[in-house]
Amino acid sequence: QVRLVESGGGSVQAGGLLRLSCSVSGYMYGHDCLGWFRQAPGKEREVVAIIGRSGDTTSYADSVRGRFTISRDDAKNTMYLQMSSLKPEDTAMYYCAAYLGPRVTDCYTFPQPYNFWGQGTQVTVSS
Repeated sequence: QVRLVESGGGSVQAGGLLRLSCSVSGYMYGHDCLGWFRQAPGKEREVVAIIGRSGDTTSYADSVRGRFTISRDDAKNTMYLQMSSLKPEDTAMYYCAAYLGPRVTDCYTFPQPYNFWGQGTQVTVSS
């Protein structure tokens, strides 16, 4: 059974930092696309960052590029999102997700194809 579990969320002041972790289990980690998404109240779920199978291909939403860093440690079956210079507009529920399907050249940068999701971890940034 595929399972993703996020941790590391919390409340910080603007300008602060947090690191989110996503523990992945139940399938052959390393042969997939992984991503972080977020959803604020009343808004649609949006991509934050994506990392490819080899870990050397990443993509970021314009709103977080330069402030957030996505990474993965296949030996630990864990994906990370290092967030710095946090802003109040980063406040949202953050979800990790995995795409397990036909191999693609570039990982999807929108949520619909991702077929496994964690339960989410809340990030709140106060001004």
